[in-house]
Amino acid sequence: MRAFVAINFPEAIRSDIWNVTNVLRDGPFPVRWVSQESLHLTLKFLGEVSPSREPAIVDGVRAAADGTKPFTITVSGFGAFPSLKRPRVVWVGCEGVVPLELLQHRLEQQMTKLGFEVEGRPFRPHVTLGRAHKEARARDFEGLAETIEGLHYDAVALVESVDLMQSELRRDGARYTVRHRAELRQ
Repeated sequence: MRAFVAINFPEAIRSDIWNVTNVLRDGPFPVRWVSQESLHLTLKFLGEVSPSREPAIVDGVRAAADGTKPFTITVSGFGAFPSLKRPRVVWVGCEGVVPLELLQHRLEQQMTKLGFEVEGRPFRPHVTLGRAHKEARARDFEGLAETIEGLHYDAVALVESVDLMQSELRRDGARYTVRHRAELRQ
């Protein structure tokens, strides 16, 4: 099973992001766009894991979430990694508030105990909107920076849970399923 841990947003936020970014999807950019239902904030990508490891992973997710109260994050601003001139990932940003940073750090610690490698890059919270096609060239993204500069979105999301997700890669894009939800408690 291909797995990751994420924060899933309420339908209203996913719908708003989808509507604001119509102009990107309608553009000529060689990007495989994420479906509206699949918009999320990844906390930790686990990769291929044996189903027999799922109970230990669930315990680790619970332990990371334990003691974390529900919190809010601001979702706003658009960009691309590594750059708008030659993007691999197009995203909408998420504010790196202290509770989110601590939750992600605790999750990283719990997954390291289970043998998962520590992420080599700093945590940069974002919602992936799409991934550039591998064969795309820099000239294919002319106008992307201007299009993104014209986008405006600013919302506050209440985070009340963390989800262990299963990812099934399909021809028409990835399909995500919640395997386990760890509630954040007051």
